[in-house]
Amino acid sequence: MEETVTQSVTLGFILSGLLCGGFVGLILQRGRFCMNSAFRDTIFIQDYTLFRGFLIALAVMVVGSNLLNDIGLIQLKSQTFYPLANIIGGYLFGMGMVLASGCGSGIVYKGGEGQIAAVIGVIFFFLGIGATNYGILNPLYVALRSVKFEIDGNTNTTLWQLFGDSMSVKWTVIIIFALFLFSLTLKDKPFRMGKQKGFYWSVTGLLLGLAGVLTFWASEHWGGGFARGMNFTTPTGELFFTILTGDAKSRFFPMFDIGPFKATWGEFFLIGVPLGAYISAKILKEFSWKVPSVGELLTVIAGALLMGFSASVAGGCNIGQGLTGSSTLSLGSLTSIIFMILGNWTMVYFKFIKPMQD
Repeated sequence: MEETVTQSVTLGFILSGLLCGGFVGLILQRGRFCMNSAFRDTIFIQDYTLFRGFLIALAVMVVGSNLLNDIGLIQLKSQTFYPLANIIGGYLFGMGMVLASGCGSGIVYKGGEGQIAAVIGVIFFFLGIGATNYGILNPLYVALRSVKFEIDGNTNTTLWQLFGDSMSVKWTVIIIFALFLFSLTLKDKPFRMGKQKGFYWSVTGLLLGLAGVLTFWASEHWGGGFARGMNFTTPTGELFFTILTGDAKSRFFPMFDIGPFKATWGEFFLIGVPLGAYISAKILKEFSWKVPSVGELLTVIAGALLMGFSASVAGGCNIGQGLTGSSTLSLGSLTSIIFMILGNWTMVYFKFIKPMQD
């Protein structure tokens, strides 16, 4: 466990977090972008539109974040590869997001649209996080993360390091990877702007990728010198711990003193997301309070608890690992998002496809 640093709060710390989060929330709401839907639709209705938006966002983040890193504006940190944790945690998270009717980012921004189930889902998402990091599920968390994958003593291996560790090898792999992702989007004509109420799918992907790069820079510049980028799992835990105990209990990220409270930049980013979604929904006249049925609510609670546990085990949610972590081309992050997709497809089959076949 790394020792965190406590600093005095600044206006830039608060505003940059809120604005970055608000920008992401607006993009997610305006683009109707939830990665649960993006993964689900590929197998359920053979619609790859949102999934291709995810691919564009990832391609932009891979190129943009590594460019900022290599010119010295940020310092990227790739995640450790925990094979058991990344595989099992990722797979269970994929299943949980189907039950919760939203991914980690989805339930946060949908709360800003007035969806009560999403708001309750965020609360139980935190309970799963807390129980895993500090409570009854912690022994399982520790056991799953006790196995590390190493190459030449390095546990933070990236994709390009499988081929070499020079700058030319790194950027050759990055360019090939990004072009491959973008090539998969061409069938849906990303340059054709469709007429619709919200953002076209490719615009959503482009803006989300740019927001991810911006958030890397802002979190390092104003958030205490750590480029944490977009994430929803850790900030959710930090926010609720600050509210409940006065201390964010951050293991890795710098904390700031706000009166008697200790908070992180990620908490203000998280607060900004539903605010941005709310503003977007009000402008589009899509905001309305939606009360779920009892059955739907119980399913959401179960899914959110599962997501809280599995995201903690996997080292992040669909955004934290699927975009932010994967933009470093960390083997652990790439493994996590692959198994999140597989877990999502598994639950979609049993929850939607199989009942229709029966």
